[in-house]
Amino acid sequence: MVPQRRVTRFMIRKVRDDRSSRRRDTLAVEEPMEIRLNLPGPTGERREHSLSVTMRTPGDDFELAVGFLYTEGVIESAADVEEVTYCMGTEKAEQAYNVVSVKLRAGIHFDPELLQRNFYTTSSCGVCGKTSLEAIETRRCPILPKGHPLMDMRTVHALNEQLHGDQSVFQATGGIHAAGLFNASGELMGLREDVGRHNAVDKVIGEKLLAGELPLTDSLMMVSGRASFEIMQKALVAGVPMVAAVGAPSSLAVDLAREFGMTLLGFVRNGRYNIYAGGARIASDVAADANVGESLASE
Repeated sequence: MVPQRRVTRFMIRKVRDDRSSRRRDTLAVEEPMEIRLNLPGPTGERREHSLSVTMRTPGDDFELAVGFLYTEGVIESAADVEEVTYCMGTEKAEQAYNVVSVKLRAGIHFDPELLQRNFYTTSSCGVCGKTSLEAIETRRCPILPKGHPLMDMRTVHALNEQLHGDQSVFQATGGIHAAGLFNASGELMGLREDVGRHNAVDKVIGEKLLAGELPLTDSLMMVSGRASFEIMQKALVAGVPMVAAVGAPSSLAVDLAREFGMTLLGFVRNGRYNIYAGGARIASDVAADANVGESLASE
């Protein structure tokens, strides 16, 4: 089988001012991965159904698949998964790592007709089609503890530098996203990288799911790039009460955070950050700042 590669190198021409030179450049690998469900039939027979195709950086594929199934409500726990394997029936050897089959245990009742939701993810937009907060309210999400965890503002300032420092593939390529889980002391508890923000989140949640460590009610999730509705939804399902992003949140991400009592921080970099929701979880020297996330109204 062809080994997985997370990075690859290209010969490029680098231009600086009026001069140019040929250089080797390292880029993050992007490959499609199909997620298939191996489901028990009504009479005991097994059938495989294609569920999703996502563009991702190879590596941690089983965690990505399981994390995706969990955050999308297909499975409720790691106990629902009997086996995760690569599909060895692909015609080309180089595609063997690009098809992951998840075998659900007997007794799981899942209607294959639901597969007609036509899941499709890309490295830029993630899973599309979620347009309302009401869809989340039907999920059995963990109850988030109020005011917990409590994180010092100086710890928040250090998150981006620590996340960036532990991104091995980013150091080589400069072109990949990351999701990291931190405890209240700012200690990094897990990190995954991928060309897709949503894939990185699914990977780090899948890792903790398989380790039996959900819900993650003592954690903060830091993501590179912006905070979208989908990322907040995935964090909520995993019981993550705090989300910090290097970039800006979307309006719907803020609505979700305020609706479900989450803390949402944006522009966490260069010694600054904005509190969009849940400010009571940030220990501040200025008491008036503690609840700024709840007091601001949308304009």
